[in-house]
Amino acid sequence: MSDDLTRLPASRLREEIATKKVSPVELTKAVLARAEKLQPVLNCFITVAGEQALAAAQAAEKAVMDGKPLGLLHGIPFAAKDLVNTAGVRTTFGSLLHEDNVPKEDAVAAARVKSAGAILFGKTTTPEFGHKALTDAPLFGRTRNAWSAEHTSGGSSGGAAVAVAAGIGPIGIATDGGGSTRIPAAANGMVGLKQSNGVIPHSQVADAFGNYTYVTPMTRTVMDTALMLQAMAGPHPSDPWSIGLAPQDYVAAARPEGTLKGKRILFSATFGKTTVAKDVRAAFERSLGKLRELGAELVELDEELPDMEPIWKVINHTTWKARFDDMIRRDDNRMSSSLVRQVIMAAEWSGADYQRAQFQRTELFRRVQGWFETADYLVTPTLSRTALPIDQDLFEPIRIDGVEVGELRRNWFPYTMPFNITGHPALTLCCGYDSEGLPIGLQIVGRFRDDASVLHAAALYENSEDWLSRWPEL
Repeated sequence: MSDDLTRLPASRLREEIATKKVSPVELTKAVLARAEKLQPVLNCFITVAGEQALAAAQAAEKAVMDGKPLGLLHGIPFAAKDLVNTAGVRTTFGSLLHEDNVPKEDAVAAARVKSAGAILFGKTTTPEFGHKALTDAPLFGRTRNAWSAEHTSGGSSGGAAVAVAAGIGPIGIATDGGGSTRIPAAANGMVGLKQSNGVIPHSQVADAFGNYTYVTPMTRTVMDTALMLQAMAGPHPSDPWSIGLAPQDYVAAARPEGTLKGKRILFSATFGKTTVAKDVRAAFERSLGKLRELGAELVELDEELPDMEPIWKVINHTTWKARFDDMIRRDDNRMSSSLVRQVIMAAEWSGADYQRAQFQRTELFRRVQGWFETADYLVTPTLSRTALPIDQDLFEPIRIDGVEVGELRRNWFPYTMPFNITGHPALTLCCGYDSEGLPIGLQIVGRFRDDASVLHAAALYENSEDWLSRWPEL
């Protein structure tokens, strides 16, 4: 019964809780038991907050029994990536330097998920300060992929993706600064949305005006992503991009009703120059066939994009230099060597280099806006190959179909970085598995701030497939 409970999506659990068929206390106990059982294998949590979770579950159950109004996520356990502040629950940022840090306040996104009735039960693993697409850090070690102990979870929201993929909790809060939600979601067969800039307020970001990072949902189904987005979205004074931005009806959009007839989809398997694994290309072409069957008109994108990695790197690494330089001078021997190395790289760039990168950011935004003058969506693979080996190093080249293709960021996830920079909504969901049984992701990108439309296309595609019936054999 416990495992049956932990396999139900939030969309089903909320109905079962509201009709008193599922107890929030029993559900939370089942989630905590599964976390305890699988944590030694997967290593996807930094902190499990069992006592607080059970106390919140008891309060949630009392509200149900008393007939009180229930929120969108009432009684549903969730875990939050350990970059996201949670009041009274340790938040380490994956860093030895913050291993005893306990915030006094929730991040806005976390507060809103709690206000919708959800129950925080743990904090999921992240590389130190979310600095790479692999999830390991001196604080906790490595997080394994839910489908294969020999492969990485991806990152930086690796713990969030693995916890949901393994059925430990139905939903999680993640973050995405260059693909950090979509990469591990794709590597573990989950739904990962990087919403439009401003849709979910980011109350922790240091540079709110130049922001390219996002606090995001991590779920197994499109409808669960919609429920989380509905709970988290809406303006907040801390985030200038969010002010005046009313939420759409994301839950209605995520119902798999209608077709894609009349919709025009641009597609690109390579985004210019990327080497793509044979299994990924085959799954991508198959997914295009599904989208055609749903009624969409497909047109191949024939533009060659600028190399995004250098643009993103200048903006990102100079941000890290401003944030972490003093910390590194003081404590570099206790920090991740890969983070230290990237901050040192930023010393090469001047203020003019940073501003030129911002000019390129604007050019890219306008180019993508041009695509959406005549198209409704862009679809790509999410990753050029499935999950990398567990011992993959950030600075070592990756291999695709046995051939060395070059540096990790430029060659594994060139599809995700552009939309952090431009702010357009981008969602990944499972579109198949490779010959080793590892999940493959399809990315759907939509018009700026038309997140509801992206959810609708994703829901229709999800409904046309049977991937949700597959679970990792843990």
